[in-house]
Amino acid sequence: MSEPARKPPESLQDSLRQVERLLTKHRLVDAALNLAGQADAEAVPVDPVDSLVHEQSLTELRKKLDRLHPVDIAHILEALPPAERHIVWEQVSGDERNADILLEVSDAVRETLIADMDREELLAATEHLDTDELADLAPDLPSEVVQEVIGSLDAEEREDLKAALSYADDEVGSLMSFEMATIREDVTLEVVLRYLRRFDELPDHTDKLFVITKDDEVLRGVLPLERLLINDPDTVVAELMITDLVTFKPQDDVYEAAQAFERYDLVSAPVVDDAGQLVGRLTVDTMVDVIREEADSEVLNLAGLREEEDLFASVLKSAKNRWPWLGVNLLTAFMASRVIGAFESTIAQLVALAALMPIISGIGGNTGTQTATLIIRGLAMDQISYASTGKLIRKELAIAVLNGLFWGAVIGLITFALYRRLDLGLVMALAMLLNLLVAALAGLFIPMSMQKLGRDPAYGSSVLLTFTTDSMGFFIFLGLASLLLL
Repeated sequence: MSEPARKPPESLQDSLRQVERLLTKHRLVDAALNLAGQADAEAVPVDPVDSLVHEQSLTELRKKLDRLHPVDIAHILEALPPAERHIVWEQVSGDERNADILLEVSDAVRETLIADMDREELLAATEHLDTDELADLAPDLPSEVVQEVIGSLDAEEREDLKAALSYADDEVGSLMSFEMATIREDVTLEVVLRYLRRFDELPDHTDKLFVITKDDEVLRGVLPLERLLINDPDTVVAELMITDLVTFKPQDDVYEAAQAFERYDLVSAPVVDDAGQLVGRLTVDTMVDVIREEADSEVLNLAGLREEEDLFASVLKSAKNRWPWLGVNLLTAFMASRVIGAFESTIAQLVALAALMPIISGIGGNTGTQTATLIIRGLAMDQISYASTGKLIRKELAIAVLNGLFWGAVIGLITFALYRRLDLGLVMALAMLLNLLVAALAGLFIPMSMQKLGRDPAYGSSVLLTFTTDSMGFFIFLGLASLLLL
C-alpha cells in the first residue's frame, strides 16, 4: 500500500496573505460592532452574540498562528504595519513562542514588540531562554527586567551571561553558546554512551563531543558522533578523537568566523581562551544568521542607510535615518553642478553638449558600480590582499580600455549620425574611454580606502562613486569639447 502524498509546506507569502485576510475580517467585524454600539447608545450591557462573533474572528487568527513556526511568525510581523502587528502579537500563544519570535525578528521590529509587553510578560518570556539567547535579547530589554533576569539565574549562568555581554556585537564571544557536551580522553566509548543517555536531549546542533582535560578544561580534541556510533565500545576516546581543529577565540570577528563555517562546512566549532580552555561553542544556525545580517547590512550601506530600518517605521524616524547621506549626496551633486557651471560658455555655443552629457556620466556610473560591487564582495570574503592589488588594477583598467574603445566607437558613430559632426563624435568617443578609466579606478579605490580607514567598504560607496563619475565625466567631456570643438 503506497504512502499518502505529503502536503508541501505553505509558503511564507501564502501564510502572510491568510493572516492579512483574517486581519481584514477582524477589522470588518470590529467596525460593524462599533457602528451597532453607536446606534444603540443606551444599551449598556454587551450583546453576548456580538461578543462571540468578535472573539471568533480572533480565535481563527490565533489558530492560524499556532500552526506556524516562530520564524514564519517573525517574518509576518515584519511585513505588517504597526497596528496590525500589535493585533497579531497579542494572539501569539505561549511565553516560549514569544521568546523564540523575539529572537528571530529584526532589531527594529523587536523594539516595537517589547514596547507592547509589560514587565510580567517579558519576565515570563525570558525565563525559557538559554544564557546565550538572553545575551542576544538583553540589550533591547528594559534595564529593570534585565536586572531581575540576572537575579533569577544561578551563579554559573550569571557568570556566563556577564561574559557574553562583555563582548562587542561583532565578536565571537557575543554569539557563542555555553551549552555543549564534554568528555575526557581516557574513557571508553561505552562510558561516553552511558553518559549521553543521562541527557534528556543533546544541545542543538551537536555533531561532535568536546574532549577536555579533567582539571583545567583545556580542549584536547573532538569526537564526532559518527565515530562514537560505528566504533568498538571498548575503544578509548583518545584513539579516535580529532586533534586538528578549527577553533575560535572570543575576541575573533564573527564575520570571519561565519566565512570559516562556510569554507569548512562546519556544524559546530569550539571557542577557547588564550590558555586553550573551552569556554563555549559556535553553531551553524547562529552563523547563518550572521551571514544574512551581513548581507542585509551591505544592501543598506550601499544606499547610505546607517542602520536596519523597520519597513513601517514612523515617517520622522525613517527620514532621520536617510538624512546623513542625502546631505552628502546634495553636497556632491552641487559640486558636480559647479563643474558644469565652469563650462557654461562652451555649452551655450554648442547646445548638443547638454543633451550628450548624461550619457557619459551614466555609463561611467554603471562601470564604477560594477567594479565597486566586485571589490566590496572580494573584501568581504578576504579575497583581496596587498599582493593582488596591482593585478586587480591592471585587470580593471584593461577592461575599462576594452569597453571604452568599443562603446566609445558606438556612441561616437551614433553622435555623428545625429549631429553630422565628426569632431563631436570623436569627443564623445574619447570622453567615454577616459571616463570609464576614471570609473574603474574609483570603483577600486573608494571601497579599499574606506576599509583602510576602518569603515564598512559598502557604507556610502555608491554616493561617493556617483559623485566621482558624474563630476569627472562632466569635466572630461566639457573640457575636451572646449579644447577640440571651439
